[in-house]
Amino acid sequence: MSFGNQLYAKLRGDRVIWMIVAILSIYSILTVYSASTTEAYRLSGGNTEAAMIKHTTLILFGLFLTYVCYLTPYIQYSKLAPYLMLITIPLLVYTMAFGVELNEATRWVRVPFVGLTFQPSDFAKIALIIYVARAISSKQEYIDDFNDAFMPIIIPILIVVGLIAPDDLSTAAVLFFTCLLMMFMGRVNLKYILLLMFLGVVLFSFLVTLGTLAPETVRIGTWIKRITAFWYGEAGAENIQVIQAKIAIANGEWFGSGPGNSIQRNFIPASNSDYIYAIIFEEYGLIFGGFVILFLYVALFFRVVTIVTRSPKAFGAMLALGLGLMISLQAMMNMGVNVNILPVTGLALPMVSKGGTSVLFSGIAFGMILSVSRYIEKTT
Repeated sequence: MSFGNQLYAKLRGDRVIWMIVAILSIYSILTVYSASTTEAYRLSGGNTEAAMIKHTTLILFGLFLTYVCYLTPYIQYSKLAPYLMLITIPLLVYTMAFGVELNEATRWVRVPFVGLTFQPSDFAKIALIIYVARAISSKQEYIDDFNDAFMPIIIPILIVVGLIAPDDLSTAAVLFFTCLLMMFMGRVNLKYILLLMFLGVVLFSFLVTLGTLAPETVRIGTWIKRITAFWYGEAGAENIQVIQAKIAIANGEWFGSGPGNSIQRNFIPASNSDYIYAIIFEEYGLIFGGFVILFLYVALFFRVVTIVTRSPKAFGAMLALGLGLMISLQAMMNMGVNVNILPVTGLALPMVSKGGTSVLFSGIAFGMILSVSRYIEKTT
């Protein structure tokens, strides 16, 4: 039996999602290597191989975490949910108070003794989705009771989103809408979904007021600057990114300039992270770059929908739905920014953009979805 056949036999679960993870990882390694040239010259005198080795190692470790989470029975995640939330909320509070400030945002925590930084919001996204999936699935019937909807579901969502939003509004927004959709699909009474939406507006208004009175606490200035730059096309750092990304996409045309031949990687800030989709477009074109990446995330969403409809357990369905929605929404927002149909957000392209915690937690999310699909395959 060939290696490919052996691998196919061992990797149970949804093999289309396995293929999506593999292809995204290949695009990530190739494009991050190409897009990191300028950064490598600035930081290490042009040692692009070191950047490639570092990112490839992260991708491989992310795939290892995918495999570990895939092997773990997904019901174990339900048992971990309360403990993950007990870690998440203090960790987010600590980040706000003592986090490391990078790029005018306090989103990172420095890991003691190793000198690496860790973004707690990536951990919080998965922890909250697991918790909400558990809270919804614990009530198999239609959730129409205030005590079943408010304290177990709505309050944790508002706390976690409220702690993330001051320094990372885009991540908080993706997480908030993911939880809203989970509540809708989980048959929570519409009045409680509307209540969450209303409280979300109240929370946002509070943050805007707080940011106006104390600008050092909330990045309201950055929010306004990005929205006005998008809406009115004003000159500024955000519009420089947009203009250079448009040039990269135009350069790519139908079939691209070829791997490693990007020109705009030298001019787009964050070309290996926030704007990596534009570099993929430039090097691989509309056909083999922009369309393929878009198709992979759309295909992921539809495969997750298939898992949800086939899952015999409510928790498995809610877990796969929440994680699949989170990945898909974040990807669409990242691509929307790159093609200038959305304001600049700072969101990574899941499993593709350079970034330690982003890659690792994307791998974990994929592994959990695959764990649910593996259980379905075993029971059918």
